[in-house]
This record gives sequence, C-alpha cells and structure tokens, in this order.
Amino acid sequence: MAVLDTFSLKGKVALVTGGAGLYGRQIVAALAEAGATTFLAARDQTKLEAVAAEERALGRDVTALSLDLSSDASIEALHKTVIERAGRVDVLVNNAVTRSALSGWGHDLDAFDQSLRVNASALFKITHLFGQTMRAQRSGSVINIGSMMGMVGVEMANYAGTDMTPDPSPIYHYEKGGMVNFTRWAASILGADNVRVNCLSPGGFFNGQPEQFVKNYNARTQLGRMANDTDLKGAIVFLASDASAYVTGVNLPIDGGYTAK
Repeated sequence: MAVLDTFSLKGKVALVTGGAGLYGRQIVAALAEAGATTFLAARDQTKLEAVAAEERALGRDVTALSLDLSSDASIEALHKTVIERAGRVDVLVNNAVTRSALSGWGHDLDAFDQSLRVNASALFKITHLFGQTMRAQRSGSVINIGSMMGMVGVEMANYAGTDMTPDPSPIYHYEKGGMVNFTRWAASILGADNVRVNCLSPGGFFNGQPEQFVKNYNARTQLGRMANDTDLKGAIVFLASDASAYVTGVNLPIDGGYTAK
C-alpha cells in the first residue's frame, strides 16, 4: 500500500465524544474528511446537529447522537446504537470533558466526585465497552484527548497581569495526568487483540483570551503561539489510521513546544 493511502479512513467507523467544542469540531472534520463514517455524541444535540449538518453539506457521512457521560445507561445506549447502525467501530476519540467550576482545592469529596465521574469513571466505562467490540474485530484505535496540563504543574506566570485563575484547582491537572497513564494501561490490556490506545495532549487553544495572557503563554512555547482550529487534525488522522499501525501507549503533545521548555 502506498504510504499516503495508509492515512485514509475510508470504510472505517469513528465515534467522537463531544464534537462541537474547541477541539471536537476539528476532530470531527478531520475524521470525516479522511473518509470515516463519523458519529459525534454529547448532551447538547442542537450544537452537535449543527456540526453534523455542516459536514453533510460537504458530502461527508456525519451523524449526531445523544450521550450523557454521567449515566451508565446513556453510555450503554450509545454503544448499542453505533453498533446497530454501523456494524462495527474502528476509532473511538474520548474528547468530551466536563469543566469543573471549582476554584482552589479545599472542597468536600462530593464536589470533586462530580468532575471525576465524567472525566475518569466514564472514560473507563466507554473505553471498555467500545474496546471489547474492537477486540472482537481484532482491530481498532482509541484516541484520548488529554492536555499538556496533565504533563506539567500549573504555571502561574501565564496569568500574570490578568484576573484569570487567581486560585487554581488541581482537578483538571489530576484528571488529564491520569488519562496519560490510563492510556498506557489500556494499551497494555488491549494490545494483544491489535487494539491501539494513544493520547494527544494539546496545548492552549486561542479563544479570545486576554491579550496579556496570550503574550505570556506564547512566550512559554517554542513556536510562539497558541493552538488554532486545525492544529490537531493531522495527528488525529495519523493515530486513527493505519499510518500508525505500530504506535500504541503513546502520549503525543500537540503544544507548540510548551512541554519541551
């Protein structure tokens, strides 16, 4: 097979949790553009259907489905629906995340557990369900969307001169750091059945943050800028496709060199 052909996702079925947010939108576009039958799933059906409609207008096969990651029944129903409609699943992108409103770290257990239920427990469950299907097929690729914040401590200098994050919480750093090692663990469990599990750890996405924050953050990266709305697409297609057939258990930073400094 010609090397460029190994990047094609034609004939493959992909599921992206989330899909309408900062990273999800470009992930869906990348998979669909590469030829995958693509499902995206989250709670906000209005936003998801708008994304699906945009992709279908470009001639791509994209469908929006419902998913509440805090619910066992919803996760199980999504798995059943995808398999009933497509007959298989080749790519699972664990992209959805609940953003905790917590500040600081002096909280009761229940306050932390609300975030952990979606960002940790649900991650385990959905990966297990779709992973079992992939094992039966003896092929598949799971891509976890982490964050460079799971690789480093909080950099308070990034917020100097702004009113952002005066009292940071550990929860997001903890969850995304855990995702990196869960990736290694799942790769170890699923690898014998030719199912690969990898993690992408993006850097900060430019989304209209205060000018001083952007200046501070840019200075911390090797490339001198924040991420844009296409920076993840190549890496997603690589890890989803046969081009990465011998790659598993890897955490790939897409951070402009932030974690290299």
